Amino acid sequence: MPAHQPPVLADVAADAGVSVSTVSRVLTGRTPVSEKLKARVEAAVERLGYRPNAAAQTLVSGRRSTVAVLARNTLRFGYAATIQGIEEAARTAGMVVNIAVVESDDSAEIRRTIDLVLTQALAGAIVIEFDSVGIKTLEALPSSVPVVAAAGARRSGSGRPHAFLDDAEGGRLATEYLLGLGHRTVHHIAIPTTRVRSGRTEGWRQALAAVGAPVPELVQADYSPASGYRAAQRLIGRTDVTAILCGNDELAIGVARAFQERGVGIPDEVSLVGFDDQPFAEMWMPALTTVAQDFTDLGRRTFALLDEWIQTGSRPADSAVMPDLVIRDSAAPPRG
Repeated sequence: MPAHQPPVLADVAADAGVSVSTVSRVLTGRTPVSEKLKARVEAAVERLGYRPNAAAQTLVSGRRSTVAVLARNTLRFGYAATIQGIEEAARTAGMVVNIAVVESDDSAEIRRTIDLVLTQALAGAIVIEFDSVGIKTLEALPSSVPVVAAAGARRSGSGRPHAFLDDAEGGRLATEYLLGLGHRTVHHIAIPTTRVRSGRTEGWRQALAAVGAPVPELVQADYSPASGYRAAQRLIGRTDVTAILCGNDELAIGVARAFQERGVGIPDEVSLVGFDDQPFAEMWMPALTTVAQDFTDLGRRTFALLDEWIQTGSRPADSAVMPDLVIRDSAAPPRG
């Protein structure tokens, strides 16, 4: 066997001095063999470092063991942590995860990615539905494949099971907290949303409306600290801006930098609340008050829904977990 090639079933058989069919019987466990033969095969497997091929196992056992994850992004905090949770849960269940990145919301691009994914013998698929690309990908997948979505905002009418974070509730919690500190209103620098009225932005709007507080014009940004820095320029110097809810922690860092460069104290003059509770949030100065969302748990819960569907053949119910507000040092009552 060449050193650069992984061992195959025939290599194990030759090393153990048995037939390929005997090795197959030992590895699948479907047909009893003697303890002596079993020990010889297992010793050969260990010596060679043989690992069964997932496709071959599917042919032998009839059980598909591959799950596809389709996502627009794999690097940003929420996406990466969700994928981590999916992978951890899949590994525990003895399944393999293949990740496919959908480059854009172009229909032809989505179709190409899905066609490539479906060339595999899939047990099911998971879509990370944090953006419009995720929504369109979910809608394009065929109904013949069990598909579950991981999402931040609740979305009715999709026809697919969802695991949610309910970030609208997080937006409401954060806004109510700032209003409770005595701020007349709360400005919002938002990340892109999947719909016009959804997610953390909708929770912010509902909390203001519930108490009759003014609803300021939304300041739209993307996801990065630089985007938060640029968005803050629209609010700096305004006397009506005393509290800001940011769509994620990265925006909050950029906003804080912009205000501090102009000599505006956080939280002495402007209170700031982030979203997601990324690892750096606690270490920032001042430590960032933020809405904690457990993306890793979201990934585990999403896989659990898919696994339930695969095992039972029945569509599972949606799963939702409420976020928590983590109070630190970046928000305080307004001056005076």
